[in-house]
Amino acid sequence: MKHFYRAALLAVVMLMAGEMSAQDGLDRSAMDVVNDMSPGWNLGNTFEATTSWTGGALWNNKGGLGAETGWQDTKTSQAVIDFVKSLGFKSIRIPCAWAYGHISDASNYTIDAAWMARVKEVVDYCINDGLYVVLNDHWDGGWLEEKMKDSNAANIAKNKGILKLLWTQIANAFKDYDEHLLFAGLNEPGADNQASTNNLIQYNQTFVDAVRATGGNNAKRVLVVQGPSTNIDHTCNFMNGKMPNDIVPGKLAIEVHYYNPWQFWGMENDESWGKVFYYWGNGNHHSGSTHNATWGEEKDMKDQLQKMKTYFVDKGYPVVIGEFGANWRDISKLSNESQEKHNASIKAHYKELHRLCKEMGGMVPMTWDINSRNQNGTKGTMTIVDRKNLTVYGKYALEGINEIYPRPSEDGVSSATIHKADDDALYNLQGMRVNESQMTKGGIFIKGGRKIIVE
Repeated sequence: MKHFYRAALLAVVMLMAGEMSAQDGLDRSAMDVVNDMSPGWNLGNTFEATTSWTGGALWNNKGGLGAETGWQDTKTSQAVIDFVKSLGFKSIRIPCAWAYGHISDASNYTIDAAWMARVKEVVDYCINDGLYVVLNDHWDGGWLEEKMKDSNAANIAKNKGILKLLWTQIANAFKDYDEHLLFAGLNEPGADNQASTNNLIQYNQTFVDAVRATGGNNAKRVLVVQGPSTNIDHTCNFMNGKMPNDIVPGKLAIEVHYYNPWQFWGMENDESWGKVFYYWGNGNHHSGSTHNATWGEEKDMKDQLQKMKTYFVDKGYPVVIGEFGANWRDISKLSNESQEKHNASIKAHYKELHRLCKEMGGMVPMTWDINSRNQNGTKGTMTIVDRKNLTVYGKYALEGINEIYPRPSEDGVSSATIHKADDDALYNLQGMRVNESQMTKGGIFIKGGRKIIVE
């Protein structure tokens, strides 16, 4: 407990000295916020899972609340989010569909009130735990993301109008949330050349303008725009510094995804042009195997991230690696292969990306997690958290992350007695501002330059 009380005393001293003024929330830059978000985790296959087999379709309300368990079997609870936090994660990305199965009035593109309320409930679970949240418009039936190559002026104007209507509703619903909530305009917009990227740049601007126009805390909220196909090479080659104009400086971030090499993270079967990679990284190749990685290892990973640092971080735009991961596979029954070496490869892959992001700064990796406990043999699964049983399923991936970002120690703070506070601003011992809903579990807080116990 000694380290805990030292931390509390240090927080008091810093606050009294005025050194926590940067924690005032919405005055913090996107760079400061992103640097506080690592490591990140995705609530994947959950609120974006509105598909034909769950009744979803564009511009109707057939998806319903049941869509939450359309692709995975666990309804999100405070306990699930608490467990994710206990593993060391500091931010959660919530991929979310809005148009695809959650529109109550198609003529006005009105988002279903019950769906909006449920998303807010889950966002609140994260905010209660002091976590950052990235909330997006995720594929959403492809209504816009699959239209990036359509340069017809009338179609672009119509799409901009719809995008504005959707994000105006979302932004208004969350306008009172503090800096812990970030908005991301899209997910993986299908642009792969300069012409389609120019269209994306227009849509990115529409998103930013729509959110800013709602006012309140949205006037200063950190906003995340996407690079073409969220591909690093496309983003650096075609964006060419063309970030949206913003009424407030220093509040924009760029999003890319990192799924490299394909043969290691997602390829399911050997093809005529190449083999599945079971082994990745220095020291993890298996002698005699034809499934050792031949590209996309540590040097390639570093080169890719260095591009994002040069083109964006160094110019003041932090990077959200909104999705990252690799399938953990069961190769134990294959002859001449090594499950141990594969496990070590998974650990090394997750560890190295987190190490590089931390070393370079201005980048937050957000691990993709589908909540499937079926490894599908050599096809694998990209799951760390078993949400149903609140246990760790993908232990090797988590070990890699935790070697760079250790899990928080158990110090018994959550069992402290609390007394009700007045309306003055309160901070936790990490210097983050908290609200009353975040104090329900108990703890020690800083108020008026003093350490207090709040109930």
